[in-house]
Amino acid sequence: MTTFTDPARLGISGKAINTCLEQGRAAFIGYLPVGYPDVSASLEAFKTLSECADLVEIGMPYSDPFLDGTVIQQATTRALMRGVRTRDAFRAAETVATCGKTPVVMTYWNLIEQYGPDSFARDLAAAGGAGVITPDLTPDEADEWIAATDAHGLDRIFLIAPSSTPERIAMTMAACRGWVYATSVMGVTGVRTTTSIAAPVIAGRAREIDPTLPVGIGLGIGNGDQAAEVASYADAAIVGSALVRCLPPEPVDIASGLAAMATLAAELADGVHRGRSQQLA
Repeated sequence: MTTFTDPARLGISGKAINTCLEQGRAAFIGYLPVGYPDVSASLEAFKTLSECADLVEIGMPYSDPFLDGTVIQQATTRALMRGVRTRDAFRAAETVATCGKTPVVMTYWNLIEQYGPDSFARDLAAAGGAGVITPDLTPDEADEWIAATDAHGLDRIFLIAPSSTPERIAMTMAACRGWVYATSVMGVTGVRTTTSIAAPVIAGRAREIDPTLPVGIGLGIGNGDQAAEVASYADAAIVGSALVRCLPPEPVDIASGLAAMATLAAELADGVHRGRSQQLA
């Protein structure tokens, strides 16, 4: 498993991944939406996830989450109904950072644009956030965002897909700071019974084109064995829907949900750690 040496490319979140690689394992990135089942309960969930995850991906609920699967769509819809706001993502980032883990925010561009790109980058950095994943923003349309993240020292994580051309992969990775998010399947997010056969292919293509940047694989991981499989060829394994599914729709039931999520997170972390031995086998 290769480590990376260019601190300017790695930023904050890439350095966190690189630390895991130096320990002989991939990183475990766990996703949860802020505000589900409500804001207070979600902050407790972020604390629980931080016990096992190396990086924590904070999802910002959006009214039209077209890239998210049913589990996340339902959770974020409920969060919006209960009044979650953009500033709550900054509270979540501060919570994760206080736990000693690396927070990154995942958000659709419209929410950043409404808040103001420079203001968003400034306030997230002030809260301890390391970077932002923007699934619907491409580098060739991101001049304002690139300027804002440069001004405030945030990482930029763009997406590549199995359908991406070599030219698009090269352009996207060149614009990233931290790491690149490689989606392993075409379509929306969600747990799958098997990991995608395209996942190792897109990871390999990314490394061939730009070997200076860590590659994280997301979409479809639901258990420790799948996490181990992805971690055998990726620098980071990203899990979302399976973790969200552990949490109850009502905050009054959060204790049992946190216990279930903690159990799953520990299984996923163990799987990511086992992935290195699978690579060497």
